[in-house]
Amino acid sequence: MKRALILAILVLSAALLFAQQDAEPENLGEDTAQQQLQDVSISKFEDSGFWRVYMPIDQGIIESRRFEGGPFGKEMIPEEEDLDIALPDDYVLGVKASFFRRGDAELYIQPIRPLQAPGITKTISMWVVGRNFNHELSVVVADYFGNVNILSMGKLNFSGWKRMTVAVPPTIVQRDYHYNDRMGLQILGLLIEPDLMETYGTYYVYFDDLRVYTDLFAEESRDEDDMPDSW
Repeated sequence: MKRALILAILVLSAALLFAQQDAEPENLGEDTAQQQLQDVSISKFEDSGFWRVYMPIDQGIIESRRFEGGPFGKEMIPEEEDLDIALPDDYVLGVKASFFRRGDAELYIQPIRPLQAPGITKTISMWVVGRNFNHELSVVVADYFGNVNILSMGKLNFSGWKRMTVAVPPTIVQRDYHYNDRMGLQILGLLIEPDLMETYGTYYVYFDDLRVYTDLFAEESRDEDDMPDSW
């Protein structure tokens, strides 16, 4: 009897895990009857001066600069292409960390001001060159109330460009139903947690085209004559 119960629990757990892995972005955190889903580019990393980089000063030296180039597999956002409003996209951001010794040294890449994502964000993605290290990349976001959350995008154990994506869980609050003029989340920065066994020598990583897949229905359905609560 106990074996049958344990087996049933394992089968149910596997089914739930499979369902989560196959979840479509449009079903994540769905809270409106209608949705207007669209890719929106938040930063193309064109200006290296917009980004600041940090690591513990007793663990190493970190620096950043921009380079010409980008991933060949990247596609333009159709809406931007149709309206001919695509911004210049000629550069990528490179980050170089030189470790003094093995140790617990987090690398932080921060915009000079938070990046506001419009609408209700379903997923966050960007193109990354990981250089085949076991370091872990995360994106740091603030919800509607300013609470900070860290979302893991995965390991950087690959070579060349790869588009990394993370789903925004519905537990992150992105709107207050009392107010329709403010919603969404803010991207506060990128966090790299190096693998302890690989915190030696010099590490290079490159970023391009930070995007959100977002629901803009509430943004588009606001009344033009509504009063802003900003006084």
